[in-house]
Amino acid sequence: MCSDTLRSGSLFTGRVAAAGDGPAVATGSFDPGRRGFTLAEVLAALLFMAILIPVTMEGVSVASRAGTLGQRKATAMRIAERVLDEQIVSGQIGTGVPYGSTVEADTTYPWSLKSDPWTEDTAISLTLVTVRVEFSVQGRVYDVAATTLYDPTATTTVTTSTPVATTTATR
Repeated sequence: MCSDTLRSGSLFTGRVAAAGDGPAVATGSFDPGRRGFTLAEVLAALLFMAILIPVTMEGVSVASRAGTLGQRKATAMRIAERVLDEQIVSGQIGTGVPYGSTVEADTTYPWSLKSDPWTEDTAISLTLVTVRVEFSVQGRVYDVAATTLYDPTATTTVTTSTPVATTTATR
């Protein structure tokens, strides 16, 4: 047997058998001054991670959905306002196509236009015009609506200008 002793900083103290003495094994006892993790501690840490990781991933998913929802809601509202403005300016309310779709950033936004008489004041003939735009985020469908009052008796004037080119002769 060899008289080589393991380092004092290791978990085991004792002697290691020499190469000619058979298989190399450490002899000695466990050093109670140094401690590792027990099975219960390892299992408790794994249980904690098993609970914490799904909750964290759900939080990330909710945050991602909220960010995407905010972006798409803003885009849908911009589309609703644009459609409403186009319908009013072109004078096509009640005569134009009451539905359509717009594609922005690989997302389709179907919209629908609805016009109803405004019943709050019967002395004036106003029309309540609503554009509703739908969009989906992670499999759920949401919508936004833009509404305004429209006076069909008012005329819309569109002004266009044509630039005139002038030349100046020099002598």
